[in-house]
Amino acid sequence: MHYHYTTSPRADRVMEANNIIIKPRGCSLFLGLFLFFAFSASLADAETHYHDFVVQQTPVKRLCRTHNIITVNGQFPGPTLEVRDGDTLVIKVVNSARYNVTLHWHGIRQMRTPWADGPAFVTQCPIRPGATYTYRFTIENQEGTLWWHAHSKWLRATVYGALVIYPKLGSSYPFPQPNHEAPILLGEWWDRDPIAVLRQATFTGAAPNLSDAYTINGQPGDLYRCSSKETVRLPLDSGERILLRIINSALNQQLFFSVANHKLTVVGADAAYTKPFTTTVVMLGPGQTTDVLLTADQPPARYYMAARAYDSAQNAPFDNTTTTAILEYKGACYTKKGQSSKPVFPRLPAYNDTPTVTAFTSRFRSLTTAKVPTKIDESLFFTIGFGFFNCRPGPRCQGPNGTRFGASMNNVSFVLPSSNSILQASYQGIPGVFTTDFPASPPLQFDYTGNVSRALWQPVRGTKVYKLKYGSTVQIVLQDTSIFTIENHPMHLHGYHFYVVALGFGNFNPVTDTAKFNLIDPPVRNTIGVPTGGWAVIRFVADNPGTWLMHCHIDAHLTWGLAMVFLVENGAGELQSIEPPPADLPPC
Repeated sequence: MHYHYTTSPRADRVMEANNIIIKPRGCSLFLGLFLFFAFSASLADAETHYHDFVVQQTPVKRLCRTHNIITVNGQFPGPTLEVRDGDTLVIKVVNSARYNVTLHWHGIRQMRTPWADGPAFVTQCPIRPGATYTYRFTIENQEGTLWWHAHSKWLRATVYGALVIYPKLGSSYPFPQPNHEAPILLGEWWDRDPIAVLRQATFTGAAPNLSDAYTINGQPGDLYRCSSKETVRLPLDSGERILLRIINSALNQQLFFSVANHKLTVVGADAAYTKPFTTTVVMLGPGQTTDVLLTADQPPARYYMAARAYDSAQNAPFDNTTTTAILEYKGACYTKKGQSSKPVFPRLPAYNDTPTVTAFTSRFRSLTTAKVPTKIDESLFFTIGFGFFNCRPGPRCQGPNGTRFGASMNNVSFVLPSSNSILQASYQGIPGVFTTDFPASPPLQFDYTGNVSRALWQPVRGTKVYKLKYGSTVQIVLQDTSIFTIENHPMHLHGYHFYVVALGFGNFNPVTDTAKFNLIDPPVRNTIGVPTGGWAVIRFVADNPGTWLMHCHIDAHLTWGLAMVFLVENGAGELQSIEPPPADLPPC
């Protein structure tokens, strides 16, 4: 198979074994010629990149045991896609696995191409075993770090990879040029088949079994059994600057990330540049990306990069292990026996350190003045949180107090269709697949973060969408609830990025909290962590027609129904309407 990658003019990075090997930049004469040709090439059309993705079963050994996991092209994590703003990707997916599968290109706007977005039964029916489907889409006005992953069942536990978007030829980063770049994919590992974990939880109605390890670029690291030899290593020369593209690809857990004795300068998140700020710790919810610059300015030695859980739910179990990789200075000291010195370990926050998360999150600002909508056409208020379904005592009712776990938005627990996708049903006018009565506000107002009456704990199941007119301006208040427990929910909106104009704790107050809105330089995100026991306010313009899933990116919560769909209507003419479905769209 031939893979056509566009590599960064500023850095070249390949993964080899468990080391991230970084090629040095060329000499100044080469750079001068390169920039001349880069400027000339920038006048030409953008490139189209063709890839073959074979979804297949692959034996992988972790924690002393070999499991047959689902991968793309036998790689775990999967291939890194490297493109430039304006390029087009054509990715032929061949499903050689035993499960139905779809792929989602997380954070890509998919302007007029919702057929390529990927969530199963929302924009397409799954690719069945033995079948193929080709995703075609163009990158439009996006730069930075995104990622791709499976979007059916829990396959994204092992089916994921980085998606790096470089500036157009002739353009440069709006921050100091790094000598090198490296993707840092944070993941979660189960010492059993993740689909079996999901099936068990779905049958019992209880919470799913916890993961057994976290990973960095697919490896657990030194603190786990049978893992030290494969620990990921990142070699650097003293004085060099590296751009770390950090991605939280974990299935169910927010994660802290830190590098021992090194400061991290945040320069981007979710493929949007930010005003730079320096920190010693980063927190990412599942689905989020953060770009940081690190300078090798410490004494030559070996330093751990480490990640562990941020657990915001009260009295809820979680995986409290720690994954590590090693930042290794070239020429680091060795012991008298010729062994390398033990890496320095970073200080990580306490598992429940919400103040650190709040301080970190509040520092994000857009790099330049933002074009935030100020006249709002659709003012929406969505509660998000848990719920329980009453059921007869038995093996299928093993949630708290003999119930089944659920979750909802505005008291609607989302149910995926099973016979057709929402997009196909909308496009073809097929009735009975969904309804358009998703509520714009909670059906009943209550003290959302207080002591909620148990009479309000059971949501209503439904496949409900909310219609938006093309070009309408939208504001959504996302309000956490204390049903069962408060928790930080990473909410992801497909097909869009949005301005986060405010975050806060307690119940949102429209009279006093609007004064806190940042309408000058709010950060742009595609996934926002709604504060535990708090709220977030986002704004966007509905300029992308299609059916777009909004959901919690903790997959256990998505499985329980913490999701809804926006149906954005076509505007006027071809350029404001979705493209026709591709001929090879998987049948339902």
